[in-house]
Amino acid sequence: MTKSSVKSVKKLSEKEWKELSKAEREDLSEMLDSMENVRDVNQEYVDTRSFGQFAADGVAKVAGSWSFIILFLFGLLLWAFLNTEVLGPRQEAFDPYPYVFLNLILSMLAAVQAPIIMMSQNRQSARDRLDAEIDHEVNVRAEFAIQSVDERIQALEQKLEEATQLILAQTHAFNQGK
Repeated sequence: MTKSSVKSVKKLSEKEWKELSKAEREDLSEMLDSMENVRDVNQEYVDTRSFGQFAADGVAKVAGSWSFIILFLFGLLLWAFLNTEVLGPRQEAFDPYPYVFLNLILSMLAAVQAPIIMMSQNRQSARDRLDAEIDHEVNVRAEFAIQSVDERIQALEQKLEEATQLILAQTHAFNQGK
């Protein structure tokens, strides 16, 4: 909210504003300032990523997909087929059964891939915390708005009650005068 908006709110309830302590006024002004700044979780998440976090998210996105699993399975089957059925009978297999080189490659891949996926999970956890923080801000704003509406309704009810009492009193006085 702009400074002029804060002043407008202060003018609307000048009496109540003056009754607040200085600290309460500052807190309320801060809250009013932050109310205009709607935060987008997705945008904050993307804007705050470093290159390493961006890369970890990309690796986790690819490695956690069915496409990767199917391609990886196809690659393993091709490796085994080439070394067993095509090159094995000619004694030209570059990694004969029990595929020791393949095991080495898979171990190294797992050693690198696991921490990268964990980094991405940590980022998702941070995103969830940010999402919860923004949800809390929305809930606080909604609570203030509900309290404001409730106070207005109570004030209207009181004015309506006073008007009803005044009408009843005038009706009673009019009936007495007849």
